[in-house]
Amino acid sequence: MPPRLGAHMSIAGGVDKAVERAGSAGCEALQLFTRSTGQWAARPLAAAEIARFRRGVKRLGLRPVLVHDSYLINLASPERALWRRSVAALVDEIDRCEALGASYLVVHPGAHMGSGEEAGIDRIARGLDRIHAARPRARVRVLLETTAGQGTTLGHRFEQLAAVIRRVDDPERVGVCADTAHLYAAGYDIGTAEGWRRTWEAFDAVLGLERLAALHVNDSKRPLGSRVDRHEHIGRGAIPFGAFVRLMNDPAFDGLPAVLETPKGRDLVEDRENLAVLRALAGRRRAPSRSLAERWRADARREAAG
Repeated sequence: MPPRLGAHMSIAGGVDKAVERAGSAGCEALQLFTRSTGQWAARPLAAAEIARFRRGVKRLGLRPVLVHDSYLINLASPERALWRRSVAALVDEIDRCEALGASYLVVHPGAHMGSGEEAGIDRIARGLDRIHAARPRARVRVLLETTAGQGTTLGHRFEQLAAVIRRVDDPERVGVCADTAHLYAAGYDIGTAEGWRRTWEAFDAVLGLERLAALHVNDSKRPLGSRVDRHEHIGRGAIPFGAFVRLMNDPAFDGLPAVLETPKGRDLVEDRENLAVLRALAGRRRAPSRSLAERWRADARREAAG
């Protein structure tokens, strides 16, 4: 089973409209915001809106549903008021995820704003502990997203995410969402067979592949190691196309949600095109029955030999 492809959809007109848009684009999975990303205050989700959302998800077979946190949230902030506000906003986001039946809440780790990596990592872990304590029975799982590493943003190295998870009181409630554009911009060379192998072996060694719960599938406008977060359509950016061939055929990612966050217009033509490109890649070079590490090394040797 290849990854379950989907896209981030607008909630203009209500969260249930995101389901309709996902169905129109031919998605198998769905990601959405549940609130305006530029405001702290969130409109309550009406019971009828929630019911329409859940019915639509069931009817279309969209699974899993991922919610992305607001861009205002910063769990790594040294500013106490902002940190507390971020924690409160994520507790509310947990409640909204539970109401919608979402499986995952994708969270940007945050930026330490000059206070230092160690202090920022500690604040993220303490924030997650407070969120978990506030909602001990919540089923939704928080996924820390890999980042490009702009400014003082944390999460651009696997070791940073691992450090957060090690410090969380209940680490099983935390997973990882890997973004292809962010990985590439952060300096992980996923565009070659050797770089692909090295990246995912490093992920497995530092975090464990079992921690990977979702993928954001985006090309990058900026080159390898640029540390700049700019998404591009699949095959039109700086990431060599082989990365997407491997992603769609690597058993490490079988069945995982793989969600587009590429630019688009209201008619969703771009989403349909990107999804079609990715689906066309599935079924190529399916893995033989051997360990992932052995296969990655064989792929690298084959590519090096031409």
